[in-house]
Amino acid sequence: MTARWRGAALFTAVALLVLVVAPAVLDPFRLGLLAKYLCFAIAALGIGLAWGQGGMLTLGQGVFFGLGGYSMAMYLKLHDAGPGNLPDFMVWSGVERLPLLWKPFASPVFAIAAAVAVPAAAAAILGLLVFRQRVRGAYFAILSQALAAAFVIWLVGQQGLTGGTNGLTHFYDVFGRDPEEDGSKRAFYFVVALVLGALYLLSRQLVKSRFGRLLVAVRDGEDRVRFLGYNPATVKTVAFAASAAMAGIAGALYVPVVGIISPSLLGVVPSIELVVAVAIGGRFSLAGAVLGGVLLNWAHTTFSEQYPSGWVYLQGLMFILVIMLAPGGVAGAVRWAGDALTRLRAGTRPPSASGSAVTAAAEGKEVAAS
Repeated sequence: MTARWRGAALFTAVALLVLVVAPAVLDPFRLGLLAKYLCFAIAALGIGLAWGQGGMLTLGQGVFFGLGGYSMAMYLKLHDAGPGNLPDFMVWSGVERLPLLWKPFASPVFAIAAAVAVPAAAAAILGLLVFRQRVRGAYFAILSQALAAAFVIWLVGQQGLTGGTNGLTHFYDVFGRDPEEDGSKRAFYFVVALVLGALYLLSRQLVKSRFGRLLVAVRDGEDRVRFLGYNPATVKTVAFAASAAMAGIAGALYVPVVGIISPSLLGVVPSIELVVAVAIGGRFSLAGAVLGGVLLNWAHTTFSEQYPSGWVYLQGLMFILVIMLAPGGVAGAVRWAGDALTRLRAGTRPPSASGSAVTAAAEGKEVAAS
């Protein structure tokens, strides 16, 4: 079986598992948790595109996640309040007139479009300002991290506009459905799963295109690409904006699934956790990034349920073990195992186990997508 057909078969199998098996065996509560994991997987997919394929270590993805989430939440709060009324938290905060910023979000079309366009536009502006100055590597990572911290500080300080520390919560009607009903939770799950599948296919196609090959070339040798006549700043800005748009979509879907968006979900720590998830899954593989987003958040829930006082240490241990034993992440380790099996079948001696981590990392860099 060729690699193309093998990839199609694997995608079909995963799609059946997510769309058929999971809804049949999981209760509404667990299905809702899985929907939340898939929201984070969408954000991780964007990081896989920006970091894995483009070499841009972004530690502020929570900003774009929050922009999308607040866009959706603002519409839901206005819809619950009804025409001419203020959202409940504004009444409690002493706000007497609806802020001008909120008025366009009375339209669901505008809110959905803003959840995608605003994060993408913010990332594009930031990218043009930063990448033209040839800021990259650790400097770009620190800058994006500082942006996340500043964004959270601003949200917390705007009690009457954003809900402050509490954020926006208590949504009673989500596009005509009661979010607490089991049927609504199943519907939200299918929407998130289908959006994730569509974005994965689009990202995979982008990576396999000429632009995707150019993006990898910028990652591996930005100065060389510049000498060839291309503008790396433009290439990186487009990829960064696409990554931000995915984070915005993830945030918009997260709001009806979980029922809240608050600054605690958007700061430095949540942004770093997304990067850790991609590293665990395998940053050089789009499928690995998605897997990491699900795996880390599943571990978060499982460890916190079983070991309430020590789950953070177990989560950290999982990250350390993956980085030590498989620098290419889970996807890199799986690829190494598959190549080793192929060599055994061909009668060629596979690399030693001690060199497996290095081999997985090296081979992971050659993968544009999986």
